[in-house]
Amino acid sequence: MPRFAANLTLLWTELPYLDRFAAAAEAGFTGAEVLFPYDIAAQDTRRALIASGLDFVLMNAPPPNYTGGVPGYAALPGGEDRFSRDIRRVMRYAELLRPAFIHVMAGEAEGPEARAAFVANLKAATAASPDQVFTIEPLNRGSFPGYFLADYDLAIDILDAVGAPNLGLQYDSFHAQEIHGDALAVWERVKTRVAHVQIGDVPGRGAPGSGGIDFPALFGAIGDSGYDGWISAEYQPGMKTEKTLDWMKG
Repeated sequence: MPRFAANLTLLWTELPYLDRFAAAAEAGFTGAEVLFPYDIAAQDTRRALIASGLDFVLMNAPPPNYTGGVPGYAALPGGEDRFSRDIRRVMRYAELLRPAFIHVMAGEAEGPEARAAFVANLKAATAASPDQVFTIEPLNRGSFPGYFLADYDLAIDILDAVGAPNLGLQYDSFHAQEIHGDALAVWERVKTRVAHVQIGDVPGRGAPGSGGIDFPALFGAIGDSGYDGWISAEYQPGMKTEKTLDWMKG
């Protein structure tokens, strides 16, 4: 049976960061995501996880580039050295936080050279940390202009090219609907490759049930597929988070 995690970068933003973990546990979540936890001491986040009893499900990599220049994301041709340095920093956080998944972001790039760089960097990261599961996720270009990995077919191609047992697909209902127009059809096409699920509605990445995605059908299909991993709530509440959780009760 799937387990529910709360993305604490987006949910309970009215609370201080470290207080969001207890709020998520109180609401019935058993896991937490934090997109970029690098501004907070990893030990502080770890203490909040332990106190709330939440598993740490996912964080993004590489860390944001705060120093100017070109971000060292994974599909940037010529950015391999920067990626290598950044991923080592990520793994120092991972040693303490123990995320189930690390989402490797492709960044803004295009063309065969970008694909080659992405594949090479993913091969290096997965080989260097064989006990850590990494994911890749297509993001729609309306929300992320110029993003390299903007198609689920390309994502499957990248997974096959890397060929690492510790690399999987991250499925996000919001991005699947925005990219391909049918989140349910995308799920049926890629479900055997999915390592992690995130949910948000269209338009605007609202709570499930606030927009155009048929979530009862999608949840039914996820259940019928035998998927028993995490389903992470990654959406913009637009109000107090507690008022948006009817989807989880259902």
